Amino acid sequence: MAITSPQVHIARTQICEIGRRMYAKGFIASNDGNISIKIDTRRLLITPAGVSKGFLEPDDIIMCDMSGEVIAGTSKPSSEIKLHLEVYRKRDDVGAVVHAHPPYATGFAVARIPLTICILPEVVISIGSIPLASYATPSTDELAEVVSPHLEKNNAILLANHGTLTIGEDVFEAYYVLERIEHLAKVSLIARQLGGARPLGEEELKKLAEVSGGTVEVGEIEKRCSNCGVCGKPVNNKLGSQDTKVGDNQGERNGLKVDNNVISSIVDDVVKKIAEG
Repeated sequence: MAITSPQVHIARTQICEIGRRMYAKGFIASNDGNISIKIDTRRLLITPAGVSKGFLEPDDIIMCDMSGEVIAGTSKPSSEIKLHLEVYRKRDDVGAVVHAHPPYATGFAVARIPLTICILPEVVISIGSIPLASYATPSTDELAEVVSPHLEKNNAILLANHGTLTIGEDVFEAYYVLERIEHLAKVSLIARQLGGARPLGEEELKKLAEVSGGTVEVGEIEKRCSNCGVCGKPVNNKLGSQDTKVGDNQGERNGLKVDNNVISSIVDDVVKKIAEG
């Protein structure tokens, strides 16, 4: 595929469209975020560094090889290109990557709470578990390294104290995963303020797996349940043991003593400020 082929132009246009949607939805601010599309096994298109994704033009998009070297374009590629390259290296089925900072999902990432709760059937079937990758400095090899273990079975990942990473067969799928996890995060936060999320029960999840047409297996759903904690069961998540039960006033998270009453008060203040704009 040539550098200026119709297919490449369409891909450039699609990146610009997704950038506008992300900016309009408030999933990114200023020059934040980055988007890429894999053209073939040798090349990808990626957003430039230091440019608002809400106002991109097709000619702004950079073409790079799979080592990150620029093939076409006058600007520098996104500083997060290493993260994108790691995704394409680990997942042959992925055609696009979106990195953003949606407020609600990023709030969970900052609080270091994975979105592994089975509360919305659509999320259970279409996305599944949304793990939390350990914190790593943005734009470094370390970030790609901490994300890499989560890539094999997940199309959405929270980046601790950073944002989100979503992937898909094409850029629209990767974007819709972003929309869905932000919606899940918002619903989860609201549910916490109404007394706590009530997860789907084991029988409900088994029925959901049965009607999914093979999209998700019962065993995978049960695995997600063991990483949840919403129903009060002890949690053993990918980031280490966490004995706190939802509903307890006292607990321990990441080695620190926490008081859920204090957390609830803080969340109330955050929600109030968001509502006030």
